[in-house]
Amino acid sequence: MGASTVTLPDVVGVPPALRHVLTDGFLAHARRRPWATALVHKDSEITYGALLHLVTRQRARVARLPGGEPVGVPAVKRPETIALVLACLLERRPVLLPSATLGQTALERLYAQAGVRHVLDPDGGSAGTDLSADRPGDRAADRLGDQTADRPGDRPAGPDDGDRPALLLTTSGSTGLPKIVPLGAEAVGSFVRWAAKTFAMDAGTRVLNYAPLNFDLCLLDVWATLASGGQVVLVDPDHALNGPRLLDLIDRHRVQIVQGVPMLFQLLADAARETGAARETGAVLPRVRDALFTGDVMPGPLLARLPELLPGARLHHVYGCTETNDSFVHTVADARAAAGGPLPLGRPLPGVSALLVTADGAVLEGPGSGELLVSTPFQTRGYLGAGAGASVFVPHPAGDDSRRYFRSGDLVRRRPDGSLVLEGRSDHQVKVRGVRVNTQEVEHVLLDHDEVAEAAVLPVPDPLVGRLLHAVVRRSPGSALNSLRLRGHLARRLPRAAIPSGLRIVDDPLPRTPTGKIDRQHLLSAHFSEES
Repeated sequence: MGASTVTLPDVVGVPPALRHVLTDGFLAHARRRPWATALVHKDSEITYGALLHLVTRQRARVARLPGGEPVGVPAVKRPETIALVLACLLERRPVLLPSATLGQTALERLYAQAGVRHVLDPDGGSAGTDLSADRPGDRAADRLGDQTADRPGDRPAGPDDGDRPALLLTTSGSTGLPKIVPLGAEAVGSFVRWAAKTFAMDAGTRVLNYAPLNFDLCLLDVWATLASGGQVVLVDPDHALNGPRLLDLIDRHRVQIVQGVPMLFQLLADAARETGAARETGAVLPRVRDALFTGDVMPGPLLARLPELLPGARLHHVYGCTETNDSFVHTVADARAAAGGPLPLGRPLPGVSALLVTADGAVLEGPGSGELLVSTPFQTRGYLGAGAGASVFVPHPAGDDSRRYFRSGDLVRRRPDGSLVLEGRSDHQVKVRGVRVNTQEVEHVLLDHDEVAEAAVLPVPDPLVGRLLHAVVRRSPGSALNSLRLRGHLARRLPRAAIPSGLRIVDDPLPRTPTGKIDRQHLLSAHFSEES
């Protein structure tokens, strides 16, 4: 079906703040440039016209669903999934995107918490799986504040659509069942507008999508890209750890914007080094103009290698979380100089308010450390389901404004010059032989060693002293690093109580969660099951 045969929603005269920026942008580009490439998937190119055809077919399926509850769509990274999400948004149906790697029991619990009655398979020819026989779904509208009780189809957005939940993302689930994070249409639209302006995203901009579709990074590298008329280059999850293939994918498709966790850049840098050694020349990605790293600590030695890998790129350290989306951005002026210390969080995004709160609940005004509280134009109004009662969404501690703040759980230090530096997590504070230790600080010191590629520090129960620290370290390829040398490095930088009792040095990559973070639970069971 050609783009010209599709009836587009009439949004003329509707104030921009009340329109769905994501879908309106996509539809406009599909109408004007149906021949342009929208997605690259397994080396096949899908044009905007072809994607709109998929959306139209999926939209017919969604329109047949009764009620107004959220629709479940497993986040399998495929063009059909992206089309189904767009179809749900066009039908004003909230869409829950659970990880494609979740087990069936966890999936069912998530669907129950969100009030999902219908789970749609992107390839299915029927209306989808009906869960209402086992679980009533009429609570969903109540959970979503009665904002999904009707399904207006093609009607222009109404006055409540800014708060209407659109995307239901999930947290990583690293501490248990993932929490459901509903984002309203206006929150998504605000983020899309910011991303497009900040990174000059327009028609034809080529953006790599490395993260899973349920991860908040996709707001930029999938949804903002499609709203801007750009080209999304999807990384096949089966090859997400294959550095040479990733390097070739970015180079062959002339990707301009790359966003990912530091692990992605480690894979690329290692692959470039190996390729460069084989060719006796440097293997670089000269077309990348913006590289964004987020979600984990960027090791100093890796940061120092990025200018060679990405000679034409601006390097951005992005701070945020699923609940608030991006909150701070720091553009690195000199990567090699910055590699010698922790990167600052950077400048708050427009409309972002941030506070440091001390242990006694006071707002810190000058230099010092405290928990970071953030309020953004892009944030959720609160968790859905079992996480709804979480006390992490709070008013201003001093009542100075009416905004809702998210307690990040991150310990942040404000320097005398006003810059903010991440010190660790409040939940990573443990006592070892009576001394309080921040395990992330120990990890930072390990990662500062030139021959350390990855590191995880884990508190392991001990029958004599309560807890001991153990570390699992992956050394760089070709390195002969041993525990004796590594202990010397730690001893020069840390107090005795913070030096791990056990150091396990491995050559294989550390296990990762679907969102790219180190899987600490897996490491505990794999390496320390006897101790625990």
